[in-house]
Amino acid sequence: MDNMTTDSQLNDWRNQALKLKTEVKKVIVGQDNAIDLMNIAIFARGHVLLEGGVGVGKTTLLQSVARCIGGAYERIEGTVDLMPNDLIYHTYLGEDGRPKVDEGPLLRSGENLSVFFFNEINRARPQVHALMLRVMAERHVNAFKKEYRLPHLTVFADRNQVEKNETFEIPSAARDRFMMEIPIETPNDRDLRKSLMFDLKYQNAENLIKQVTPNILQFDQLNSISEATKSY
Repeated sequence: MDNMTTDSQLNDWRNQALKLKTEVKKVIVGQDNAIDLMNIAIFARGHVLLEGGVGVGKTTLLQSVARCIGGAYERIEGTVDLMPNDLIYHTYLGEDGRPKVDEGPLLRSGENLSVFFFNEINRARPQVHALMLRVMAERHVNAFKKEYRLPHLTVFADRNQVEKNETFEIPSAARDRFMMEIPIETPNDRDLRKSLMFDLKYQNAENLIKQVTPNILQFDQLNSISEATKSY
């Protein structure tokens, strides 16, 4: 590959990353460093552990990023009674009174699953962590006597840092499955904090996220971009 082609590709990828940053900053303010780090993780195909207290905008930030890169977005809440199988399937009674089985959040979108958010992962038991960490490493899971491939999966997780009862921290040795641990902190600027508290436009996350242009990146092309950059 000649230098002109290489420079053109690198410039194109840089422009895509800058466009992603610009779109997310439409609705997320005071988090430039976190946005930059998430941008790097997305293009490097690494999973992310988000660090921050309640109400600092982690979910809104993540949903904005997910809207930009496209693909399917799934979420699960960590609870003490969550079981590994809850990631794979869930059962319920149908209208006919008979038990039904549906695919769970890891499987229902198939290979289109782009972003998976595990909220308060430390409230789930170690058995759940073990399955999640394996899927993060291998990007596939076996269920219903078949293999489900998740080639475009990026996992974002956060931890409940307030409650200590009935929480199960991921061991340090296992946390290397996360490429980054990104802090989401309350902005230091007084006027910005005041705006976030009292400006009504920041109170409706759903309307905020709609301001982000969807699918400005192609989630199913990020793997090839990551592989190509390793050769430079």
